[in-house]
Formats: sequence, structure tokens, C-alpha cells
Amino acid sequence: MTTTPEQIDQWRQSPSEHERLEFKEAKNQFDNRKLYEYCVAIANEGGGRLLLGVSNVPPRQVVGSQAFNDVVVMAEKVFQTVGFRVDMEEVQHPDGRVVVCHVPSRPRGSAYHLAGKYLMRSGESLVPMSEDRLRVIFDEGRPDWLTEAARTGLADAAVVDLLDTQAYFELLKLPYPATRQGVIDRLIREHLILDNGGAFTITNLGALLFAKRFDEFGDLARKRYR
Repeated sequence: MTTTPEQIDQWRQSPSEHERLEFKEAKNQFDNRKLYEYCVAIANEGGGRLLLGVSNVPPRQVVGSQAFNDVVVMAEKVFQTVGFRVDMEEVQHPDGRVVVCHVPSRPRGSAYHLAGKYLMRSGESLVPMSEDRLRVIFDEGRPDWLTEAARTGLADAAVVDLLDTQAYFELLKLPYPATRQGVIDRLIREHLILDNGGAFTITNLGALLFAKRFDEFGDLARKRYR
């Protein structure tokens, strides 16, 4: 990963700082703890870049930074502290040295914390994430209800018996396949059923849309919408 001075100049032209781009002057130094906090906050907001040695006030002049003379050693400290890798590099811009921190995104369904604090940015400040925001993030990791199983362990004949496959193909204005396997393959492709090694699962989506008899799907009948 190599950042050029030209790339830094392009970032400087951004209309404003945002969740994925942060500038700090840090002419002489930058506090280690603050670096860890920014890495966590930026990762929690989808990843991005932190540039040291660039003013955060337009026109964002490159002022040069003496922070973190050995970026390899500092990157190792970041990893040991926050638990994820942040690539750091120094760029010799014509107007001064710039340290670029490439911060990855948090994994889907999880958030990073530092000493128990789940951080995010709020203007120029770093603040703990609200309970509502954390709940939204953690819910990302849950399976989509529509893809969960309505019936499992079914033979292909049972799938065709339980679902109105004729209605499905008519709805899409497609010719009905000549073989049952053709029907099954199409339903799998549309995530209406899942193939579990020869036994099939009808998803909640498949049942809601095309069940012939809702009483065959337990309490799903009260959730149906046609």
C-alpha cells in the first residue's frame, strides 16, 4: 500500500472531513492514546484514513509532522492495543512529512472498543456510541428472518407439494420447467428454498409468498401477507 503526494492532495480537496477521512496537524507529536481512540472510532464507522501533518482547516495545508518516527513500530503498538491491524505509512510530500493511517472497517455485526468504550466521531470530538447505535450494529449479525427456515428436511417432492410453484412461474411469466429438478434449481436460485445436501429447507420468504396451505407451516400463518 503506497500513498502518493498527489493522493494526499486529492484528499485535501474533500469538501469536508467525514467519517472516513480525518486530518490532524500533529506537527511535533500525536498522543498514542488519541491515535488508538481515532482508530477505533473510524473503524466503527466503516473504516477510513487518518492523516497526520495536514491542517484540518481548509485549505488544509500540509504542515508536516514529526509524530511516530518509526511507523512500523507504532503500527505494532496499535495492533497490540486495539486488536486489529492499522497500516501506517509516511509520505514525503513536497510541503512536509505526512503520516497516513489506513483504518479498516469493523466486522459486520460487531463493534470495536477501547477499554470498554465503543467510540464514534461527533464533529471534532470522539464520544461513546449510544445504546441505540450499538443495538443497530449488533443486529447486523443476526440472520435475516426471511432467510430462516419455515420447514426443513424435505424431499423435492414435498417442496413442490407445499409450495405453489405453478403460481411462481406464472408470476414471472416463465415457462414451467420440464423436470422437477428444474423447478428446484430455480427456487434455490431465488432463495425460496435451501439445499442442505439433498434435503431441502423452505425459507420463511418462500412460505410467505407461495405456501399452498399455511397450516403446514406452524404459526407462520399469522405473519402472512399476500
